[in-house]
Amino acid sequence: MRTGTINRKTSETEIAVEVNLDGTGAYEVSTGIGFLDHMVEQFSRHSLIDVKLKVSGDLHVDQHHTTEDSAIALGQAISQALGDKAGIGRYGTAYSPMDEALARVSLDISGRPWLVWKAGFSQPRLGEMDAELFEHWFQSIAQAIGITLHIELLYGQNNHHIIEGIYKGFARAMRQAVELDLRKGGAVPSTKGQLGG
Repeated sequence: MRTGTINRKTSETEIAVEVNLDGTGAYEVSTGIGFLDHMVEQFSRHSLIDVKLKVSGDLHVDQHHTTEDSAIALGQAISQALGDKAGIGRYGTAYSPMDEALARVSLDISGRPWLVWKAGFSQPRLGEMDAELFEHWFQSIAQAIGITLHIELLYGQNNHHIIEGIYKGFARAMRQAVELDLRKGGAVPSTKGQLGG
């Protein structure tokens, strides 16, 4: 089993996270932000990556630190579970429809973190969560895992549908990228013999 465990404590947040890349999509998520919980649960269920994530953060200040640090810790746990990345698919792309909204997510577990974000919202909050923090969450997780990540909203109107479609697309793309390809024979999927650097 490819698993990762991160315990991260700062003056702003305390986080415990466990992941299993070879799981079934089981999750236990508690960040203190209900809408963020819902999105991480969607990621787990549709990527088939088991996720246990517990966050205690300074929500009396705002949601920024909890959002950012949860993505960093989750990304670090996934990176740990990937190890040297031998045998993985490496690339993933998913088109994700959610009613009237359609998102496209493409990623490369390259070791070279980058985010292209072409999405937006027509309201400042979704549930109790600041909408501007979603881009930051994806920036933080891309950095922590070391992935090149392209997220595009092709069209859509309902803000909940837009972000849920994006998270489900990210999940499906990650599922493709982390799955082991038996034809690779355990080789790192790069002509350099390593990913990153």
